[in-house]
Amino acid sequence: MAEDAEFEELQARHRAAVAARAREELGRAANTISTFTAFAAARGLQLHSNAFEYVQTIGVVAKAPGIARALSGLRPTERDGLFVYAEIAEHLPPSHLSKGLFVGANYIVMAHPCFRRQMHPNANWAPRFVDLFWAFDAPGIKKYIAIDEDRVRINVDRTSYLELDTWYGAPFNEDVRAIKPGTVKLRPPLDLEPRYVDLFFANSYCLDIQWRELDGIKTFQSLEIKTDSVHTEIQGRKYFPARYLHAEFDMSANCFRHFDGAIQLYSEEEYFRRRDSDFNMTDKTAVRIKARSEKVFKLNGPLATADWVELSCHFYTANPLTFEYFTGGYPENVSHILKKLRASKRHADNAY
Repeated sequence: MAEDAEFEELQARHRAAVAARAREELGRAANTISTFTAFAAARGLQLHSNAFEYVQTIGVVAKAPGIARALSGLRPTERDGLFVYAEIAEHLPPSHLSKGLFVGANYIVMAHPCFRRQMHPNANWAPRFVDLFWAFDAPGIKKYIAIDEDRVRINVDRTSYLELDTWYGAPFNEDVRAIKPGTVKLRPPLDLEPRYVDLFFANSYCLDIQWRELDGIKTFQSLEIKTDSVHTEIQGRKYFPARYLHAEFDMSANCFRHFDGAIQLYSEEEYFRRRDSDFNMTDKTAVRIKARSEKVFKLNGPLATADWVELSCHFYTANPLTFEYFTGGYPENVSHILKKLRASKRHADNAY
């Protein structure tokens, strides 16, 4: 009980320190906020003081429904709500120092919050999809991206919040044409305590994969479902977000021709029904589970398998299950940790 009280006190101190820092930074940015408020008003957007906040991982942010579109005049060109990357870049050059940003003279448009750690709008970018997507350029490829439409950063400078982490790649040497249609379901070790699933498996409950083939095209689907500790609230309703990937592989051209990603939002009932099923069960069951879905990126054109694998792995950031699918085992650091945890548990059991 004493430890719990001490922990709660530390948490309270931390929250108070964060709030104090935010007030201090907003005070320093008073002139920037005033200038931006006038800039937005000239474009028909009235902003009050509560529209601004300081986020440690981002900077000073202006919030309003549709603010990014209202200021830039940009509109998605696709039915799925995605923006053409090159069209945004014509108006707001992509930042080469801090990926995920389109930098204008008065504001910065940011990539969609789903690309942030745990899909939390105030977190830093999750490793390392945004970095790769910003830098990705291949002949014949047209890039599409979802943006943070309701927020823009207004401190137009080079400050950024950096986090160090350990990345791992996933070499994928098999011939995609030889992959047989079917489904795969991967889960963290069932003997692992929830807190370790959180730490070492990015809160992953499972990774579902399906391959299909028709008329010379292989279709790939995958869904990363988190544990029920990961949820969000939209318009007062609780949802469980899941990352979804879809790709089409042209057998004759021996390359991918299309690749897109989305965030699927499940109600609580849908979430608990879906997480223990797979793509086959979902397709065949009489009661279809149809989650809300928001597409967040798209690539059209000839895409090499190695590039597809790298982007897939980093979209499912920090999830060893992706590594396991492409290589047949966990990354060495995760395997080492699991070995030590199990040895410790055996020792404790024997002592008892």
